[in-house]
Amino acid sequence: MAGSFAQEVKAEIAAVIPPARHCRLASAAAILSCIGSFREGEGGKKELFISTENRPVLRKCFTLLQKTVNIKPVLLMDSTQAVRASRIYGKLEMTQTQLEALMRALQMTGDDPASAAANGTVAAGLLEKVCCRRSYLREMFLCTGSVNHPRGDYHLEFSCTGTEQAMQLREVLRGFSLDAKVVERRKASVVYLKDSADIVDLLNLIGAQVSMMEMENQRILKGLRSSVNRRVNCETANIGKAVSAARRQVEDIRYLEKQGLLGDLPGPLREMAELRLRNPDVSLRELGELADPPVGKSGVNHRLRKLSEIAGRRRQLTDEES
Repeated sequence: MAGSFAQEVKAEIAAVIPPARHCRLASAAAILSCIGSFREGEGGKKELFISTENRPVLRKCFTLLQKTVNIKPVLLMDSTQAVRASRIYGKLEMTQTQLEALMRALQMTGDDPASAAANGTVAAGLLEKVCCRRSYLREMFLCTGSVNHPRGDYHLEFSCTGTEQAMQLREVLRGFSLDAKVVERRKASVVYLKDSADIVDLLNLIGAQVSMMEMENQRILKGLRSSVNRRVNCETANIGKAVSAARRQVEDIRYLEKQGLLGDLPGPLREMAELRLRNPDVSLRELGELADPPVGKSGVNHRLRKLSEIAGRRRQLTDEES
């Protein structure tokens, strides 16, 4: 269930191509920071290699680069994995001039593009605008994110390539007032959200409105179930208390009867004792309605409490005499 909901979110945001160039650059930089690598190709050409298990991610990355820096991609599939098709590869062949243009656009510094992107972070200059930070978060989730189905426990996480990438991602999330935390897990630095409101806000930020509404609906259903359960538990507890109290009242009255004291009681107390013995399961309100004349709930409670006090004093006297 968790995987299916995460895939729904990813399918939804994979179709989102930002209209503004600066947002497309932030998107492309985020994707390349997660699944891109630069290599030396044949004839002195440079290659940008992209490896992913998600075809929409590959298509989106190439669409972003083609629209933004006008470099035509070459799509490949690794022959050793073509049968199970667990992972696909894409390649961009570039001249030195095209590579330099791409590095300038993505604000990578240094002569070696591989080392420029080694820590998995995106240039701060690409994340200055709010819309660009939203684009960055969208692609980071597309490449590294997962989220539980909202019917279960609330949990959303990003499995980052390293600590520096995780810290940058956490700061961007916190910039949107999302309480992101980082934990080291095996070979990955994981950034995660646990609060359902934070997860809903993030889905809205990255443009996954359909998934966000599904999660909101599940939150409402959970809230209703929780409210009903609390009310049922409260009613059950009250019923349990009432049954226990009625049982003690009947025991006290039978004790007074056994001691031959019922006939000596004042009329209202004697009447209430007889009514309780005949109706051990009814509520105080119903018991009061059976009295002649009828008695309110507080009056019934007062009379039953007096009967219990009389029974208690009698037991104490009996114990002292014995």
